[in-house]
Amino acid sequence: MPEAETKGTTTVPTQARATDGNTAPPATGDPTTPTRDAAERTAGPAPEGAAGPVTPPSERDPEGAPARSGYGPVFAVPEFRAVFVAHAFSLLGLVVSEIALSVLVYGLTGSPLLSALTFALGFLPYLIGGTLLAGVADRFPARRVLVVCDLVCAGCVAVMVLPGAPVAVLLVMRAALALVAPVFQGTRTATLADVLGDGELFVLGRSLLRILSQSALLAGFGTGGLLLTVVSPRHALLVTVCTFLASAVLLRFGTRRRPARADRGQALVRDSLRGARQVLADRRILVLLLLFWVPSMFVVAPEALAAPYAEGLGAGTAGLGLLMCALPVGTIAGELFAGSRLRPATRGRLTLPLVCVTLLPYAAYALRPGLGWTLVLLVLAGAGSAYTLGLDQWFVRAVPDELLGRAMTLNTAGLMTLQGVGMALSGVVAEFAGVRTTIVGAGVLGTAACVALAVAARRTEADATRDEEKPPADGER
Repeated sequence: MPEAETKGTTTVPTQARATDGNTAPPATGDPTTPTRDAAERTAGPAPEGAAGPVTPPSERDPEGAPARSGYGPVFAVPEFRAVFVAHAFSLLGLVVSEIALSVLVYGLTGSPLLSALTFALGFLPYLIGGTLLAGVADRFPARRVLVVCDLVCAGCVAVMVLPGAPVAVLLVMRAALALVAPVFQGTRTATLADVLGDGELFVLGRSLLRILSQSALLAGFGTGGLLLTVVSPRHALLVTVCTFLASAVLLRFGTRRRPARADRGQALVRDSLRGARQVLADRRILVLLLLFWVPSMFVVAPEALAAPYAEGLGAGTAGLGLLMCALPVGTIAGELFAGSRLRPATRGRLTLPLVCVTLLPYAAYALRPGLGWTLVLLVLAGAGSAYTLGLDQWFVRAVPDELLGRAMTLNTAGLMTLQGVGMALSGVVAEFAGVRTTIVGAGVLGTAACVALAVAARRTEADATRDEEKPPADGER
């Protein structure tokens, strides 16, 4: 399904995680390059024919970072191809299920509230699953976790397909899908670090999965709508069952078994909460998490208010469709450009400046732009999210290896939860302040919050540098 071990942490010179015996060099220009790194993974030999995650020295730029190579080398890794195709299948299934389930619930109840609740249930359980079940990502072999999650999701949707399944059961199954989602996504992201290393290939691999997710938003809802013109909602849900099963098969036979990162000495919930406390207790990791979470809470304001805003412009349903597509189009364009045209060191230098300006286009709503200029503003805001490429690499290097799965799961849970909170708050504020004022406020307040986080990221880097330069105590010599 779609959209992140207890070995101890050692203070060592900064370097990338080793994967399959290879070590990727640290990207230069990262203001939050960590001083800590986990021990080398014991993943074993790479599958035959797999491309290694290390860029040859001849292909590096003068700063020591891998030279610009685009996304081709990522697809040269067989395991990543399996993960990518599996992601495409599960995305297709999720999008179709959201549309079909919403139509099904509305047809059974005639209630707009319950129909909308089917979408809300895609956000609400993320926080629970991402905190109480995060330990699953590190306590069990990653491939087993991914396959079992896909099978659980296929089973939940299969229950929805049963004739006569009551609305309460449909909503419970929808919530169960969202409960499992952060565990799956966190485990998959941690697995990418095993498959691709934590250097340039990891960054581009994460970028490709995000691009695929945004593309699914553009194409999936139209596909689902067309499907419902020829089959019933319950029959459309069968498509989702098949896509989850296809994803499970691809992950089972297309990826290699790797050992769990952590032992199972504690109860799952206690271990998950302990891991969350460890992740959040590290100030640098906390700042990086907030850099992921906070912009996402503000960026959804125009999407949440697209319908009333389009009505205010007199743009009709066609204009509404364009408004909903503009942000994903900008996101895809920004990621493709940054991933294929910019060097890793350049992306590192641009990360914090992009964080600071990505929400500024929303402030321009105060000028009362028409539909055309509004679309331009949304595309620009979406393109600014290319900062996530640099942020991905900083984060995976800052987190100790034994906590990587839990940290990625927590990151996913926070992202989805705060997006849901952002949508809800946008609606509440718009009731009193108006749609345009709400979006302008999201741009201004969001920019201020992002600037504060960027300053905090610089300070944590400075603190880490000072710690590195301190002479060791007598007992540590």
